[in-house]
Amino acid sequence: MNHCAYIFLDESGNFDFSARGSRYFVLTCVSLRRPFPMTGPLDEYRHECLEFGLDLESFHCANDNRHVRERVFDLISAHLDEMHIDCIVVEKRKAVPSLRQGSRLYPKMLGYLLRFVTRKEIESGSKKFVVITDTLPFTGKLHAAEIVVQRTLARMLSSDIRLRTFHHVSCSQLRLAVGGLLLLGNVSQVGKRGYRLSRPNPIGGPQRIRYFSHQSARMT
Repeated sequence: MNHCAYIFLDESGNFDFSARGSRYFVLTCVSLRRPFPMTGPLDEYRHECLEFGLDLESFHCANDNRHVRERVFDLISAHLDEMHIDCIVVEKRKAVPSLRQGSRLYPKMLGYLLRFVTRKEIESGSKKFVVITDTLPFTGKLHAAEIVVQRTLARMLSSDIRLRTFHHVSCSQLRLAVGGLLLLGNVSQVGKRGYRLSRPNPIGGPQRIRYFSHQSARMT
């Protein structure tokens, strides 16, 4: 049994707290262990797309056409029992003033989500963690933002947790693309619970996976 759990995270929404900003900030993670079950099928399908003539460097839900998205959702759905999907939802207008900055909101919510996920994974036998996020969603001083994230996690997580955090561009990690697709499933789930989405969701695929979310939390 592999005792190292990989946690891949992606976010939706923005850090604009004015009326023009997104109503929610959503952070979703996918937890799984090597060997990653969906890597082979997704990689094979990407090469099928290349042979068909699609210039597909990586999967990205916002850019791929509907047929590609539907096929990718089918491939992911076949392996949902081999991963955990967790989501935290922030209704931004209810955030306390001290968190109404992206450089404060993101690390804090990341800490809440990782604290919950690592506890669950430890109960399942995990002894160390590799956390991979998309490139941090901040403009300007990224190094300073990384330091804030690390310090916040150090305060919020147990000192005996062996955890390494990396920030990669999504196209470099196939599992980050999976996280982004599952994020849409959770955003769709938020909409089904009665919250108003910031934009219509035209994608049918998440309806097939939204029921598999391991845990969703609404933070106010």
